[in-house]
Amino acid sequence: MSRRLGWCAVLSIVAFAAVVRAEGPQPGNLPLNRVILFSSGVGFFEHAGQVKDDAKIEMKFKTDQINDLLKSMVVQDLDGGHVSTITYASKDPISKTLEGFSIDLRGNPTLAQLLQQVRGERVVVEAPSEVSGIILGVETRKRRLSEHETIDADVLNVLTEGGLRAIPLDSVSRIKLANQKLDAELRKALSLLASAHATDKKLVELNFLGKGARRVRVGYIQASPIWKTTYRLVLADDRKPFLQGWAIVENTSEEDWRNVRLTLVSGRPISFTMDLYEPLYLERPQENLELYASLRPETYNQDLDKKEAMFCEKAKASREPASPSDAMRKAYEGDGKRAQMQPAQAVPAADSTESLYATGGRWEVGRGVQSAAQGGNVGNLFQYAIALPVSLPRQQSAMLPIVNAEVKGEKVSIYNPAVQAEHPLYGLRFTNTTDLYLMQGPVTVFDGSVYAGDAKIEDLPPGSERLISYGLDLDTEVAQQGKAQPEELLSVRLLKGTMITARKFTRSVEYTVKNSAKHVKNVLIEMPIDPSWTLVEPKKPTERSRNMYRFAVVAKLGEPAKLTVAQARSEQQHVAITNLDDGTIRFYLSAKVVSEPVKAALAKIAQRKHEIEQVAGQRQQLEVRTEQIANDQNRIRQNMAYLDHQSDVYKRYVKKFSDQETEVEKLRGQSSELAEKEIALRKSLDEYLMGLDAQ
Repeated sequence: MSRRLGWCAVLSIVAFAAVVRAEGPQPGNLPLNRVILFSSGVGFFEHAGQVKDDAKIEMKFKTDQINDLLKSMVVQDLDGGHVSTITYASKDPISKTLEGFSIDLRGNPTLAQLLQQVRGERVVVEAPSEVSGIILGVETRKRRLSEHETIDADVLNVLTEGGLRAIPLDSVSRIKLANQKLDAELRKALSLLASAHATDKKLVELNFLGKGARRVRVGYIQASPIWKTTYRLVLADDRKPFLQGWAIVENTSEEDWRNVRLTLVSGRPISFTMDLYEPLYLERPQENLELYASLRPETYNQDLDKKEAMFCEKAKASREPASPSDAMRKAYEGDGKRAQMQPAQAVPAADSTESLYATGGRWEVGRGVQSAAQGGNVGNLFQYAIALPVSLPRQQSAMLPIVNAEVKGEKVSIYNPAVQAEHPLYGLRFTNTTDLYLMQGPVTVFDGSVYAGDAKIEDLPPGSERLISYGLDLDTEVAQQGKAQPEELLSVRLLKGTMITARKFTRSVEYTVKNSAKHVKNVLIEMPIDPSWTLVEPKKPTERSRNMYRFAVVAKLGEPAKLTVAQARSEQQHVAITNLDDGTIRFYLSAKVVSEPVKAALAKIAQRKHEIEQVAGQRQQLEVRTEQIANDQNRIRQNMAYLDHQSDVYKRYVKKFSDQETEVEKLRGQSSELAEKEIALRKSLDEYLMGLDAQ
């Protein structure tokens, strides 16, 4: 029964929609006439055409495109008309939308549940004869199928002119709501459920108001596949290299491109997505009223002191004129009247869409690209305007020719040990002699009408030169050998207690190139640039890129070609002079690059350090002797504890102990003098070092 009711509602809704559409403006179509694809993954699409009088344009978009549409769509009515509303299907959750209908269709209700919701409404029921009445409700009764088996059956209770009737729902073939408004709302809810099934595409309606025929335009941004470039390079010994370039574009939209003006732009406009399609609801806090227990009202007498003060104040006020604040209060409160505020007048705003996006009926897309080019170096900015109109069916791709010309090129072999340690790569010194920017992409190389390999180029402006490599040159072999050289002392300076030495480090690599081909070859040897090392030999490289030196070597037949690349690095070292030992000082005293003032200072420093060492050595000897005596005295004390005080041994120990004490006192005095002398010598050396500046 519910299935039959659903189909009747859907058929009625379809017929109702057809009637409504026939009454309003007839929908039209705006053909796509311009597409601009950016290498950043977005595309600008422009539709243009004519409308007459009040018109409605229908356009279909995928659901995931609606956000970009709401963010970027610009609509123009160019010849005196006006752009009215733009309507589109809401993305409000279907359950939330269904809450607003009188009949709740959420949760797939049964026929009995639907009838319970319309209690009190008049209906016409065929069961099988026609019965008209008011719904009292639906109840469930037990129906006996056999002696031991019963089932639950829904029964509709209706108040008819003849009295109450109970109608089993399984016997009902049709139910009609007599309330036309309620019937229409039920059909509308069913229509909403049906539209929710079509989630892939959404209908957008553009309404134009005006008289006569007028030109209109619609432009918007959509996510699009990045357009790509691919090249073919044909090499020959008797003519210039021939370059053929193709642009690969893809039409992933839902509309065929028919004679579209296509422009390919290599730019990086700032582009982002924002969810404007999803309805937003603000959660509001719920506040509850405070409930109190009922109390009987109480009355209280006034404070006598306050009553007396109020009496005096009123007596004083009756003798004084009213203040301005009192006058204003009385004007506001007197006679129960209230001041009224005049509503602010709204100032009509200018049509920001027209002022921002259109000037004299022209799209300002070109101006936006120009400003991007002037904003800074964000990559090479260029475009290809395809000369002939492009036709491309939807969901298909195409290759469009963009370059077809001879270019300048010279064959070379490129050796980089990090790429291949033994053989160089076949390469070409390629110059863009066309008047077009060449966007980065793969290059398929043909040499002598035979496939030679693949290469890749970066963005290449007109007149620029690049190296490309496309295969392994097995006819050429390169060997490299590193040569280590000892470091070289350049200079020595003494400054405020620090020795500053400058040293030079040198390294070199020898390359040997052997060519076994039938012709002379030009070989480019690449070496990484290390900023801490300076090129010594050769003085200049043949070429220098951002991170590579390149050296050119001519490899003749049967004759090894050699190249030596030497580099040097200077380094300063800082060492505290007090940390220098005698051997290090003797090394610098014998070095030829050390100046005489530095040698004289080092000799004096060595002499003073020797004096300090002598004093320290003497003091250490005294301390050792003092320690020996202390150990001997401990032995004597232990022995004396067991001897008779009147014995000769005991007396001899006493005399020896006394003599040792005298010696200890003398040693301690001498050690103290030597310690003071050592401190004075070290202080003198430190003062000398801090005032030193010799080079």
